[in-house]
Amino acid sequence: MGYRGANPPLDTWSLMPDTSSTVPTVLVLLADGFEEIEAFAPIDLLRRAGVEVTVASLNENRHATGRSNVVAHADVALSAVGDRLFDLLFLPGGAGVKLLRADPRVRQAVDQHHAAGRWLAAICAAPTVLNDSGLLSGRKYTAHFSVANGLHLVALLVSPAKSSEISKAICF
Repeated sequence: MGYRGANPPLDTWSLMPDTSSTVPTVLVLLADGFEEIEAFAPIDLLRRAGVEVTVASLNENRHATGRSNVVAHADVALSAVGDRLFDLLFLPGGAGVKLLRADPRVRQAVDQHHAAGRWLAAICAAPTVLNDSGLLSGRKYTAHFSVANGLHLVALLVSPAKSSEISKAICF
């Protein structure tokens, strides 16, 4: 996705401390087969709003090919992110969700962000990734109808958290 003003140059981004910035930080994970509109529209809007968005590809070459064959050049490979925590971890949907679910690094990132009380966002089929970590049990959420059977879809509305024990999750 390249440098966009709100993001630091690629050679210095990893030197930034996790908590010293007052600018919100978002990590977007891209796998081959991602749904372009579900990734690019939020990335664009967040960057326009001044949010520090880091796009990470599961592929080491930092490329991810969307479902419509649009090739995205991510800011970093997921391996370069390490254990860094962001204010929000965002998972776009599409057929690439299967690759997100199969990658243990993605599960680790979801679990670490959840344990730290950070926000998680998943769109379309990506709530299945959150479900794999047991984060949707007993909650109301929405997801693409094609994954409803695998999720045991309980509602079509996002429900606000009712207690401090419920992590911060947004599914749309």
